[in-house]
Amino acid sequence: MATQYCTFKLGGHLFGVPVGTVQEVLREQTLTEVPLAPAVVSGLINLRGQIVITLDLREQMGLPRRADSAEATNVVVRTGADTVTSLLVDEIGDVLEPDLDLFEDPPDTVPARVRDLVVAVCKLERQLMLVLDTEKAVEIGAAA
Repeated sequence: MATQYCTFKLGGHLFGVPVGTVQEVLREQTLTEVPLAPAVVSGLINLRGQIVITLDLREQMGLPRRADSAEATNVVVRTGADTVTSLLVDEIGDVLEPDLDLFEDPPDTVPARVRDLVVAVCKLERQLMLVLDTEKAVEIGAAA
């Protein structure tokens, strides 16, 4: 049985994460800055009383910064036991359920910093979907 993926765009690329790891998707939230935090930490959001760290996936992957006027979307993912992290993405996409035979290992042409966070590439009809490893993506030290 094929897995469903929640897709989103980041720097013009299509990424996907297993639907089972996604808690919710939110429009841009008010962020509280964290002094002396690494650049990948955009801040903290209050999610119905729960304080959630927000990471900028563009920074994590070494992609150019988002324009100040551009809105970001928060994809809230669950990792580990009870860890919830918000990932800033450019635009949310659809839920896809591609066939298993469309998946391959990430090619060498994918930049190393991105390839470290991607577990597979899915060849869709018109584009590639990079499957993000949410466990690695939420590691703050991964960008170092």
